[in-house]
Amino acid sequence: MIHELIALPSVSSVSPAYDQGNRAVIDRLAEWLDGLGFATEIQSLSPGGHKANLIATLGRGPDGLVLAGHTDTVPYDEGRWQHDPFAMTEADNRLYGLGTSDMKSFLALAIEAARRYRARELKHPIIILATADEESSMIGAQSLVNAKSRLGRYAVIGEPTGMKPIRLHKGILMEAIRVRGASGHSSDPSLGNNALEGMHQVLGELLAWRTELQARHQNPAFLVPVPTLNLGHIHGGDNPNRICAQCELHIDLRPLPGMDLDGLRAEMRQRLEARLADTGLGLEVEPLFSGIPAMETDAGAAIVEAAEELTGHTAGAVAFGTEGPYLNELGMDTIILGPGDIDQAHQPDEYLGLDRIEPTLEVLHGLIRKFCL
Repeated sequence: MIHELIALPSVSSVSPAYDQGNRAVIDRLAEWLDGLGFATEIQSLSPGGHKANLIATLGRGPDGLVLAGHTDTVPYDEGRWQHDPFAMTEADNRLYGLGTSDMKSFLALAIEAARRYRARELKHPIIILATADEESSMIGAQSLVNAKSRLGRYAVIGEPTGMKPIRLHKGILMEAIRVRGASGHSSDPSLGNNALEGMHQVLGELLAWRTELQARHQNPAFLVPVPTLNLGHIHGGDNPNRICAQCELHIDLRPLPGMDLDGLRAEMRQRLEARLADTGLGLEVEPLFSGIPAMETDAGAAIVEAAEELTGHTAGAVAFGTEGPYLNELGMDTIILGPGDIDQAHQPDEYLGLDRIEPTLEVLHGLIRKFCL
């Protein structure tokens, strides 16, 4: 199954040049799960249905266990792979291929674990959820929230965590900030209004705001225990002898649990508008995507305690985002737990160690026994 999933390209990207659909992966998963007695529902998310979610349910009733994963991958670096990214290669006790670690393999392992069970023996259902575009727009998870989908009581998302349970992660905001001025000949500053100079003030205000945010918000569960703000991209002007008429900055903000995305956007805009109020410069602030909320599942939740017992690891925290907060919003207690390693995600020659397969299956069986039987 892993081999077949890797062979079906399903890149998602904010760049149309790289973006693909995931329908072939969804259809293949549905075919396998139909054969195991699951009731399958394919939710089309785009015109023509080339992007879709799959909800597959074995058994009936409330309080089911959701085993979830996204079907898309990031683009790959052509020419930097030693192995074909779309032909799973077994070598050095590893499975190489795009999506082996992040995270098509988990969907195959979830199906393998569920294969042992029959609907009549389940007190609570097993639900396998496969989503679209986690690596770009989060349209798959967001559509479930918009539809107020009733899925289950507990959820495991098989993102790469090295089989260590995660119950907290930071959120993500990516914003474009544009300063508009007026061009003119550089020999006379009064002929224009320099957007680069305005962006200098914006940069100073952002760095001051970052310092304040980090003083106000701290969580020792995280390796980096404060919210981070990265200045990632800047471009302005077109020639040294012209006053710069426009400058654009892209930032990445990673808030801690408890920090509201809309509140952060409003606070940032208010501060930047105040900073540029007397300059005559224009300001635009635009989200580069809708953002991912931070996630926090209670340490005493049954799924957290069960995962800790089965893996021998205390549930921790990570800085990367997942679909976890969306599933929590749907009324589930969610953990992130998968066989891959984040160090392998988004890298050339991505791989999954063969030694992770059996331990993953054992943990999944343990969770199914506890929450479904």
